[in-house]
Amino acid sequence: MNEYINLSIVTVITFFVNIPFGYWRGSVKKFSLKWFLAVHLPIPLIIFMRYHFELGFQLYTYPFLVGAFFFGQFLGAKYFLKREKQKVLK
Repeated sequence: MNEYINLSIVTVITFFVNIPFGYWRGSVKKFSLKWFLAVHLPIPLIIFMRYHFELGFQLYTYPFLVGAFFFGQFLGAKYFLKREKQKVLK
């Protein structure tokens, strides 16, 4: 049971950590060095959390953590585009 709680905690942290990185990713040129860093810099933190919360790399954890990773990136980039659109309208 504790393993599922740990997975939930790491999933939520992964989601919220990736929102600012997604925001940054949305503001730079696609496939540039900064874009690459915005996508890949959170990964060591997620690996650290996997070890710290004793999740390891079991197959059932991947849909949760990969989903949280990409949804956080997506939401951050969408928020950047929304703010840019509001700036243009003012």
